[in-house]
Amino acid sequence: MAQAAAAREPGLKTVVGASAAGTAFEWYDFFIFGSLTTVIARHFYADVGEATSYVLALLTFGVGFVVRPLGALVFGWFGDRVGRKTTFLVTITMMGLATVAIGLLPDYGQIGLLAPALLLLMRVLQGFALGGEYGGAAIYVAEHAQPRNRGFMTSWINTTAALGLIGALVVILVTRLIVGVEAFDAWGWRIPFLLSGLLLAISLWIRLKLNESPAFRRMEAEGGARRAPYRGAFLTWKNGRFVLIALFGVMFAQGAVWYCGYFYTRFFMERMLKVDVATVDGLILAISLASAFLYVFFGWLSDRVGRKPVMLFGMILALVAFFPGFHALTRAANPALAEAQARAPVTVVADPATCAVQFDPVGKAAFVSACDIAKTILTNAGVSYDTVAASAGATALVRVGAAEVASVDGARLTPAQLKAARGDVEARIKAALAAAGYPDRADPARINLPMVFLILMVFMTAACALYGPQAAALVELFPTRVRYTAMSLPYNIGTGWVGGLLPAASFALAAASGNIYFGLWYSVVFTVIAVVVTVLFMPETKGRDLDTIGA
Repeated sequence: MAQAAAAREPGLKTVVGASAAGTAFEWYDFFIFGSLTTVIARHFYADVGEATSYVLALLTFGVGFVVRPLGALVFGWFGDRVGRKTTFLVTITMMGLATVAIGLLPDYGQIGLLAPALLLLMRVLQGFALGGEYGGAAIYVAEHAQPRNRGFMTSWINTTAALGLIGALVVILVTRLIVGVEAFDAWGWRIPFLLSGLLLAISLWIRLKLNESPAFRRMEAEGGARRAPYRGAFLTWKNGRFVLIALFGVMFAQGAVWYCGYFYTRFFMERMLKVDVATVDGLILAISLASAFLYVFFGWLSDRVGRKPVMLFGMILALVAFFPGFHALTRAANPALAEAQARAPVTVVADPATCAVQFDPVGKAAFVSACDIAKTILTNAGVSYDTVAASAGATALVRVGAAEVASVDGARLTPAQLKAARGDVEARIKAALAAAGYPDRADPARINLPMVFLILMVFMTAACALYGPQAAALVELFPTRVRYTAMSLPYNIGTGWVGGLLPAASFALAAASGNIYFGLWYSVVFTVIAVVVTVLFMPETKGRDLDTIGA
């Protein structure tokens, strides 16, 4: 009987492959939205202005991350009480159905405000499901793997983020190529979402072949009724302190480094540097393919030298690379912009009392003062500027090198007059920018693609060094009885809140400051905190016996 049961046990390669396949599908679902932010902004957030619609779309993307800790709590408890396999079957089904539903939603032009409301609901369901996915897959593989190669085996789960992104980009690029750019922007963007229905069926079929993990079955045999995941994970200092270390150490860095490398670089190139979206998609696809093996390499390396030094290398490399890397990215991707910024810097001269923060997440701010109108135009153009205080009551003006363009105060104008006045100021500012050599778009002929690729690969190397050993390190921190709950919460706060809100928060910081590089401080601050906590408090976990860690 025992021999027959053992014969039915799937091999380690099957366990890893099935877990990774399902997780890759869920990342594919999640990344479609991030890759189509610009298109989604036009369909679901009409009539609020270009900059605001873009920010709202980013925030909708971020909402899916915000609810992930809630999903982690619910599915973490479920996974520790009922089992790993059952839990990630539920999460993958919920994720897939929500993604298909996005592809079927009518847009703003068809049902008005109900469209963004339904979109938001689907994003909430996606994030809730993903909150329980990664922890389940990582734990399932780790509890099957041998201690000597646990970093290597679990690192395959971490490659699924890159594989999911690759799949999303390939489907988007192929669909756009087949139906054409105009048709894709009009209706073809729905196809990648609808394709999730087929991928869901395949993923469920693969995962249904798996059995429960050996560690969970041993725990069940020893007396599973005693489990209280929340109390054991968060209300006992023995485990609670490791939850805090995992969050403020590993996961703060994960959210800041990985999401900056994969997502903010994309938004920066597309939004700030005005690189064609197809070129950006191609570059992100290229670095995703080139870096996929690095997750496995750094996971393997952590089995030799330890989890902690490998992850610290990724954090420190990112800190060193953030600011010089993004400046170099500007010079390589849009050299005309870099040259214009050096030759003819832009300054807004205005009474500080008339200037508002150029960030409007709900689309209600008027931005009608002369200062606000000038800054809004520059922000939408992706142009960095400094602000110089003028005397009280002075009308704001924009200096582009030696040229000056006066703005206009729209506070007392009718809506029609304001629109005309704003258009006049925008035309004059853009003319001054053009005369000073500021490009409207990045010139494809001048983009140094090899250099852009190398710069992006530096960010990817940092992200992979941090992410590759991460699953093994988190699993090894906690005992079997609370492992799913205790691991999932810090993971999803780090990726969900720190990482998921990074694009919107970084863009908001750049817009508020007038400096296109200022948003990088978001990633720098979180990474510095993570380095300090990891160095001082994170234990080395390599090779721990998962069955003998204290309960």
